[in-house]
Amino acid sequence: MTADDTGSGADATPHPLAVRLEQLILGAERRYTPFQAARTAGVSMELATRFWRAMGFADVGQAKAFTEADVLALRRLAGLVEAGLLSEAMAVQVARSTGQTTARLAEWQIDSFLEGLTDPPEPGMTRTEVTYPIIELLLPELEEFLVYVWRRQLSASAGRVVQAADDDEMVDRRLCVGFADLVGFTRLTRRMEEEELGELVEAFETTAADLVAARGGRLIKTLGDEVLYAADDAAVAAEIALRLIETMANDETMPELRVGLAFGTVTTRMGDVFGTTVNLASRLTSIAPRDAVLVDSAFAEELIRTGEAPASEAEAAEAAATAEKEGEEPPTYRFALQPMWQRPVRGLGVVEPWLLTRRDVAP
Repeated sequence: MTADDTGSGADATPHPLAVRLEQLILGAERRYTPFQAARTAGVSMELATRFWRAMGFADVGQAKAFTEADVLALRRLAGLVEAGLLSEAMAVQVARSTGQTTARLAEWQIDSFLEGLTDPPEPGMTRTEVTYPIIELLLPELEEFLVYVWRRQLSASAGRVVQAADDDEMVDRRLCVGFADLVGFTRLTRRMEEEELGELVEAFETTAADLVAARGGRLIKTLGDEVLYAADDAAVAAEIALRLIETMANDETMPELRVGLAFGTVTTRMGDVFGTTVNLASRLTSIAPRDAVLVDSAFAEELIRTGEAPASEAEAAEAAATAEKEGEEPPTYRFALQPMWQRPVRGLGVVEPWLLTRRDVAP
């Protein structure tokens, strides 16, 4: 069954190539109606429907839209519930998170990747004539690569969870959250052609994703003109923010950027983050100057506590003088913090933002 199957269109005659492609990709023909698939899997129709909808598949009425693989997937999910490994609600969440993630991936691959590869290689050939053999060649390679990346990501995520201080931190954790936002994006949408705008957004998202990953952060999501990322360490989050500003400033095609950072308890659900800390980072972004980074007081205190920034330049000078008098190496700080005027922020009360800058250029 595909995500665009509908009850009204299930009986319509599909394109012959679409049928061949489905059989190639799914590895089997449609054999079962929804009721037959649920019965064969030993699952109630109600639970089967919850699973299918969670995975993002539309209702298909009583059309034969299911294969042996669909039956096996139902058995596996139901088996996890029966064995007590997952609650029914958690199994539905697993189906939903997997469906949403892979749906976006599949759309991207078809719209961007496969569309380019299936341009007719010779005059007179149609896209239809080259689509099937290209997908036939790519399918096993992409499948293996998907499993590899998923295992890598699962390993990294599991490692972060087991390092949590206690069980509560496995769900509600203290994280550094950052929003990076392109300045004047709405005005750009009115001036730029759609293709040009799409290229700018793709370049921004790609650059941001690479910088976040390379410096040890985690990209949570992209929103066109905005990216949301998280890091366990304040210095890592700060370095990412400043690198983003510096990288975009060196690209004449990019608008100016502003970043907001906050540190505190964050609730994680289905790969996303929620809570007051996230809202605060977003609000700080909206009031940040162009090409600048604003952090909240908790984030500033964390940088000071870990010795990454002095509480003030006067304190830094005093520490350096003391070290020189005692013949020791003076403390080195990567970042500088400048307190800004307190201001009321909608929904969060009075906030004391700090301007984050770099004291020394990192190697």
